[in-house]
Order: sequence, then C-alpha cells, then structure tokens
Amino acid sequence: MKRVATWVLAATLAAAASCIDAGPVAGVLTLSLTTPNAGADGAILFSVTGPQPLASVTAGPGLRVFFQPSSTVTRCAVTGPLTNGTVVTIGVADVRQVAQYVATIQSVAASADFQLRALTGYSLTVSK
Repeated sequence: MKRVATWVLAATLAAAASCIDAGPVAGVLTLSLTTPNAGADGAILFSVTGPQPLASVTAGPGLRVFFQPSSTVTRCAVTGPLTNGTVVTIGVADVRQVAQYVATIQSVAASADFQLRALTGYSLTVSK
C-alpha cells in the first residue's frame, strides 16, 4: 500500500510540475517567402512586428540581410537570389509567441534590372 501511495504522489507531482509556466522560451523563428517569380527576384524589403524587439536577424543561405531594429518593428532588406523558402531567421525572446510576430512586405525587386514588382502572389510566413 505504501508503494502505491508513493507512486501516486510522485505521478501527481510530476503532472503538476509539467503544468507550471517556466517563463519565456528564447529561440529562433523562420520567415519563409512565397514568390511567383522564384529565382528571378533579387531584393525584398519587409518589416517584422512583434511583442518585443528581435534579438537577431540572420539571412538564409546565399542571401544577405540589412536590418534596422526598433522597439517592436524591425525593417529588413534582403538581397540575393530569392526563392520559395527561408529568407531570414529571427531570434526572439519567446518562441511560444510566434503568432504575435507578423512580417509585412513593402517591396520586391527583380534581379535582372531591379524594377519593382507588383506584390500579388507574394507572402511571408513566420513559423517555429
């Protein structure tokens, strides 16, 4: 009987501990681009808005990023051959708040002549 009571107590404590909010979980989120002109775009300008300033911004493979952080909005310019997929990764204070981070495209330029493109068909998605 004593062993059963000990086991029940241990299981109860373990279940309760798993429900405790341990605070923010710092980490990295990915911003992925969807483009109707994969490989033909050479630059994108966008902003990232979130509940806290970004801790870091890192360009995706083969790309270069320039960014200007502020309190809750960070403006980013990424250059290089843009394709569907990861454009940048961003360091955030709490990855559990992923839904509160929004990326908004301001402009996209063609790689051949840097002419601005219509933004129809373009989107940025923020994910874990």
